[in-house]
Amino acid sequence: MAFRARHLLGIEHLTPEDIRSVLDLAETYVDLNRRTVKQSDVLAGMTQINMFFENSTRTQASFELAGKRLGADVMNMSVAQSSVKKGETLIDTALTLNAMHPDLLVVRHPSSGAVNLLASKVNCAVLNAGDGRHEHPTQALLDALTIRRAKGRIQRLTVAICGDVAHSRVARSNLILLGKMENRVRLIAPPTLMPPGVQEFGCEIFDDMRAGLEGADVVMMLRLQKERMDGGFIPSEREYFHRYGLDGDKLSCARPDAIVMHPGPMNRGVEIDGEIADDINRSVIQEQVEMGVAVRMACMDLLARNLRAERGAQAVGVMV
Repeated sequence: MAFRARHLLGIEHLTPEDIRSVLDLAETYVDLNRRTVKQSDVLAGMTQINMFFENSTRTQASFELAGKRLGADVMNMSVAQSSVKKGETLIDTALTLNAMHPDLLVVRHPSSGAVNLLASKVNCAVLNAGDGRHEHPTQALLDALTIRRAKGRIQRLTVAICGDVAHSRVARSNLILLGKMENRVRLIAPPTLMPPGVQEFGCEIFDDMRAGLEGADVVMMLRLQKERMDGGFIPSEREYFHRYGLDGDKLSCARPDAIVMHPGPMNRGVEIDGEIADDINRSVIQEQVEMGVAVRMACMDLLARNLRAERGAQAVGVMV
């Protein structure tokens, strides 16, 4: 495997070979997860701590399941009742965690860069489960695996990312990954939900849904993140759906075999019509959930291999 990273903090520092290594290993875990007996001992004897400063039922459950299926001892840290709520700094939290000697630390935090800060203070491998508006790397990797399985490749496709781009770390990670894999990426959003400087990513910008979907192989819808909005970004949800919600009429502009994606949770009737979301011939939303467990298993497996190698080299150095 080409993957040599110490942490998984974002897609930006991964090479195309790193990405392929994750996806190829994840394929083996898709097969494992479909068996009656789903257990592996890859992480046996290792401790995984899930530390979520933001609520996330899907991502936290996916990481917990991934760790347990690999044989790790998994602990979910309840931040709502932790010392962080009592005024402890993030660095103090990192030092406390470090004293517990975990092997894998999965972190979601509302501030961009917080996960990177934690990674610089601990001796274990850190996985970014989403930090502010920065990145959500495992979501981009699971999306890539879903696309590759549906389309047979993850290169030279036309991918339309539609909706609340401004507040989406999913969009950022996907933009970076899809660009590294030589895809044509289009962003579709009202001007109020398009972040400044997005042109630097080399993507095409549209504020007309039908024009942006023309000939697309993949249609990736984004959740309208109202909790991150502090002003009038849209006139109303009804108007937003009329112009930017995915329905059959707008989807007809994409290729006949285009797949529909959504990172969840969905706001039906706001970002996507319920019939489209449930269309087994077009929607791969449930496949994304399944691929999420396999991809997170692959990421933790690869990081654990690197961690063991690093610790082994340190032990040899001490002996010498």
